[in-house]
Amino acid sequence: MPQASDPRHLLKAALSRDSAASSDFDLNPDVVLPKGRKLRPAGVLVPIEIKAGTPQVILTKRASHLKHHPGQIAFPGGKQDEADADVIAAALREAREEIGLPSENVEVLGTLPTHETVTSFLVTPVLGLVRDTFDVIPEPGEVEEVFSVPLSHVTDPVRFSLQSRRWQGQRRHYYTVPFGPYYIWGATARILRGLAERVAGQ
Repeated sequence: MPQASDPRHLLKAALSRDSAASSDFDLNPDVVLPKGRKLRPAGVLVPIEIKAGTPQVILTKRASHLKHHPGQIAFPGGKQDEADADVIAAALREAREEIGLPSENVEVLGTLPTHETVTSFLVTPVLGLVRDTFDVIPEPGEVEEVFSVPLSHVTDPVRFSLQSRRWQGQRRHYYTVPFGPYYIWGATARILRGLAERVAGQ
């Protein structure tokens, strides 16, 4: 999927299309979620940087010692704290803390529909364009590695596959969108799949 070096038009068109919220459970129709469950608000940044004329999505590999999702591929982000004005502010703060991305260096384009996780977070993905190059500084307690994937790779629905594994005694289905040595799956892949569907106009 060819893309111009400036992805603003592509991304703003994608943001203008309607799509439903997603969850870690929506590919598993047999799962019945309890009513009245309490979800904690969180924000993740989908940071897009132009490298050598090509739009790239910055992702992280979580540290292996973390309690939740150790070693998995993720967007920079986390729960909304009391000091955060909203989930966008939370996503920008977490990106600054996790990978050293200055908040003022991000042009926020908009937000995608929320995604509910198995860890009871209601995550708002924030699309942001990185204005200038910056020194990547991984937060050693949380981030093992910071890397980039071409935007064209993760916005092409053909790149995604549906897989499954046993989890808590049940078979759980989920999207994957591998890139080189990186196995991108779970909530990160599900959010990217939603973006890919919007980019494709589905």
